[in-house]
Amino acid sequence: MIQVAINGYGTIGKRVADAVALQPDMEVLGVAKTRPNFEAETAIEKGFPLYAAIEERADQFEEAGLEIAGLVDELVAEADVVVDATPSGIGAENRSLYEDHDTPALYQGGEDADVADVSFNARSNYAEATGADHVRVVSCNTTGLSRVIAPLREEYGVEKVRATLVRRGGDPGQTGRGPINDILPNPVTIPSHHGPDVETIFDDLDIDTLGMKVPATLMHMHSLNVTLEAEVDAADVRDLLSDESRLFLIPERLAIDGSGKLKEFAMDAGRPRADIWENCIWEESISTVDRDLYLFQGIHQESDVVPENVDAIRAVLGEADAAESIETTNETMGVGL
Repeated sequence: MIQVAINGYGTIGKRVADAVALQPDMEVLGVAKTRPNFEAETAIEKGFPLYAAIEERADQFEEAGLEIAGLVDELVAEADVVVDATPSGIGAENRSLYEDHDTPALYQGGEDADVADVSFNARSNYAEATGADHVRVVSCNTTGLSRVIAPLREEYGVEKVRATLVRRGGDPGQTGRGPINDILPNPVTIPSHHGPDVETIFDDLDIDTLGMKVPATLMHMHSLNVTLEAEVDAADVRDLLSDESRLFLIPERLAIDGSGKLKEFAMDAGRPRADIWENCIWEESISTVDRDLYLFQGIHQESDVVPENVDAIRAVLGEADAAESIETTNETMGVGL
């Protein structure tokens, strides 16, 4: 069994821990938190050994009535691989800790690309992570873009990608970011950071991205225009994308007209935390004019990278090829709406 340490048990870390616990070839060795809170209590209730991420705060857990298994150094030393799910910038600071213990590490998309040997998306470049010591699982938006671009490149060739990203103002639990009532160019300069980030997956891709931030918490929305290398019919593109396991083409019959109903749909489907691991593409939005393809897709920022982290664990350790890992991850997590 692969012994997985998870450093950071917040929005992403707790979801990765749950996903790892479902895998037949993995075990959660422990999770590390900087302070006692409801998430620390939840980790213990789920049977995940809890470690203190900051030695000077270890006594705070005992004072809160929470038993810890040790310090994060001990957790990392015993692990086969560590998933760093700490806030942006902290992962880079933690790199030396992982190197001290010769433990391969996965970082999240909030880190700069140079923190890792390779940026990772399971559908697009799984094999590049094999044997790497430091791998960055790209951000929710880059994950969503990469999942769509990969099959289009393979089937038709891609000349140019133009994407406008309408981004949520904060996650539901990020109360420090609201309440807000504004619409912001974010950033006001072009491109947004998302285009260059996608290029860490496809280094020869021509892509421009623009970003806006809106007063919402549920999901991001992408408006995509892809110029293909060949003319194609919209129906053919729908068929192509419908075969992708981590893309959900929303049928018009469901009458899902936005992010709110998408989240309601996920809750009705019994998804944990109403998570949506798939890109949600409005089927009727897929249209073509000559070589230009257009579509809208919703991206659940809290969860779409979770199956990618699971696959990255296997890739780093060389435990399975892309097809095997993706199939196992999808089956155990229930990916596929």
